[in-house]
Amino acid sequence: MSKHVLTAEFQHESNTFKKGATMLADFEAEALAEGEAAIAAYGSANTELAGFLDASREAGWNMQHVISAHAGPGARVARATFDHIAGKICDAARAEKDSLDGILLGLHGAMVPDFCEDGEGELLSRLRAIVGPDMPIAIVLDLHANATPQMCELADIIVSYKTYPHIDMRERGLQAGRILEQTMSGRIDPATLRAHRPMLDEINAGRSDAGPMVAVYERARIFEMEPGIHAVSINAGFSDADIREVGPTVLVTYDRNIAGVEARARSMAEELSDAIWESRFASENRYLEVEEAAAIASGFDASKGPLIIADYSDNPGSGAYGDATNLLKAMLDARLQNAAFGPMIDPEAAAQLTAHKVGDRVKLRLGGKNDPAFGGGPLEVEGEIRLISDGRFIGDGPIISGLHHSFGPTAVLRIDGIDVLVVSGNSQMLDQQQFKAFGIMPAEKSVIGLKSMQHFRAAFEPISGRVIVCDSGALSTPQYHRRHYRNVPRPIFPLDRDVTL
Repeated sequence: MSKHVLTAEFQHESNTFKKGATMLADFEAEALAEGEAAIAAYGSANTELAGFLDASREAGWNMQHVISAHAGPGARVARATFDHIAGKICDAARAEKDSLDGILLGLHGAMVPDFCEDGEGELLSRLRAIVGPDMPIAIVLDLHANATPQMCELADIIVSYKTYPHIDMRERGLQAGRILEQTMSGRIDPATLRAHRPMLDEINAGRSDAGPMVAVYERARIFEMEPGIHAVSINAGFSDADIREVGPTVLVTYDRNIAGVEARARSMAEELSDAIWESRFASENRYLEVEEAAAIASGFDASKGPLIIADYSDNPGSGAYGDATNLLKAMLDARLQNAAFGPMIDPEAAAQLTAHKVGDRVKLRLGGKNDPAFGGGPLEVEGEIRLISDGRFIGDGPIISGLHHSFGPTAVLRIDGIDVLVVSGNSQMLDQQQFKAFGIMPAEKSVIGLKSMQHFRAAFEPISGRVIVCDSGALSTPQYHRRHYRNVPRPIFPLDRDVTL
């Protein structure tokens, strides 16, 4: 008899320093679909849902998908929004609990609603109240999860991404599904333990392409091959959340049926956590001042590809506003030519520009409107409108290939020698189509300034002549002391650089 498995995706990375709240409309703008509509939209792409479907086909499940809900990183999730989406999942579990064999969820691990610090733990607590302690529950987490003890207590199986840029979502969904299948079949009895160190996050935010974490991820893969060890998950943490259970963790899902495996799992978790701690000063990035980045751009030879300048601190993918102006100002002051910049998330400017027509010259105040103290205030600029669009595009890179997205009302404004992508919606730059769909050909530019920490590398590094990283002083600045932490436990690295274990 086929097993009945309930699945859902509910994902948000919450920056508690950001003003406002994440509302249902923010999920609707990014991804909010139920049942078959969700499967049609996201079930064949690089998503956890696609991995769940792979597991279902492999094992012959009766898989019931409730909802896929994802909003771009932003402020805390409003209670009404959380209750609405969590309610859909819990209502389905309540209606089907007598026939359910297991639950499989795609979560993030850094969701902070406005009424508690652990959104994932809250959802799991509500589900456990419905289905009881014995129902197998497996979850997939982003590697930037602040994985809490509550998550580990309430979910039997936890699998986290092992790549940053994130390109293994489908693979991890399948892995979690396979472990769940073994559990439902009675072949294993899984539990997940957790190790943690007093850090805000891993020094390189979990980069899997360079630096000390490359060896740590490889060690985790080797550990997963040992008998009784089913998942070894490394979470870099998310330092933009001012919560008590913040920071990097190592989670090991093991089989309680095998004697001695729990002790082995604990040894693995502590060994990998020690490796994260011991490399806490080994930053791979050199965070340039924006003026230095622009100076490098002024003399750059783009014959082997454009110079990519990544504004690490204004990354919308970590909840920054995406409207910091310091880097753009430096690029304009340097009189760069054949350059591009984006996205500049400024709905007011986008509305003003899209009210005109292509070819018009427009003066306006651009960017810097959310919090000028982080990344610079509005720029008074004049430029020519090169394109007006509804902002829709389809990704074709390693992270979002085949997925439909929209920036909302969008315009390209050429200011001197720089094509600036001005958008309404919240999204970091992680796919070349986010430029190409709006007439900007990245490979043909000499310099590209973009807002992203790391995800951009998957699509843009292959075409680049060089990549540099700058700190514009925006909300996600690596200068942690500029953010006013109140809830994180002290001492903690790097706020307290001399902290010891």
